[in-house]
Amino acid sequence: MEIKEYYEEIHKRFGIVRRARGNFLYTQKNVRLTDLYREEGRAILGWGNGAYTVFKNTLNKGLAGSFITASRARLEKAVSDILKSRRKIFVFSEKEIALRSSLIFCKESVAFFKPFAKNAQGEPIDFFKTKSVVLYPPLPWTSDIFIVAVLCDGSENSRGDFFEEQLKLAKIFPQALPPALEAAASRSIYDLIAAQKTLQEKDFFVYDKILTKYWQREGCYLRPKIPQEKYDEFVLHCLDCAIAISPEFTVDSIVPFGADEGVFRKLEKHPYIFGN
Repeated sequence: MEIKEYYEEIHKRFGIVRRARGNFLYTQKNVRLTDLYREEGRAILGWGNGAYTVFKNTLNKGLAGSFITASRARLEKAVSDILKSRRKIFVFSEKEIALRSSLIFCKESVAFFKPFAKNAQGEPIDFFKTKSVVLYPPLPWTSDIFIVAVLCDGSENSRGDFFEEQLKLAKIFPQALPPALEAAASRSIYDLIAAQKTLQEKDFFVYDKILTKYWQREGCYLRPKIPQEKYDEFVLHCLDCAIAISPEFTVDSIVPFGADEGVFRKLEKHPYIFGN
């Protein structure tokens, strides 16, 4: 289902969204939707957090221009901290360009950072030695922001000016972010670092009784068991049960960690029947 169509379906059923907090969207018709989509994971930590306050405080300082401020260095530091290695970052507004840029620095494959993701052994994925990683801040405002984080390993070919020259040769030009957005993105990354230290499997599996009927769960991520040709119908069924899941079959939904198990009671009472 197209994103625009998905939001139109929400509006048709529940009216406008008046407020968003934590795992929930509060609508005009006084229906609280449990959000499992989270803007394709950019609101993975929920709606409303400290990053919004940082954004507001930076704007209050009048830092709304395109000039360089301390926020730029802080964002690079935040990315380096979450990847546990010193990085030079470049920001792009399109995912395809970010992926192409990443391949300039790491020709083998593109590594994409995914919060809370584990490797085949069930351990957190370590990007410490990965030459180039693509990521985005866990912040809803950043739907068109993709960061390429290139490893600075101390060699002659890991200087910032060398990286910039490589991009110029490929005719790829990074963009600059407004200081307020840089500051909010930095805070959101540090919030994620803190969350990754505290949230564990015990916070994700509590909903398995109902969710694993429809999804294969990997950590906090939900991959649909529903056949792709029936997925749009399932999306609408979930909306009728006050649950907003990912509208795209290929994009994982997210466990609403911290929410009461009762948010799925309507889906449990009105199951979606699929298969033969």
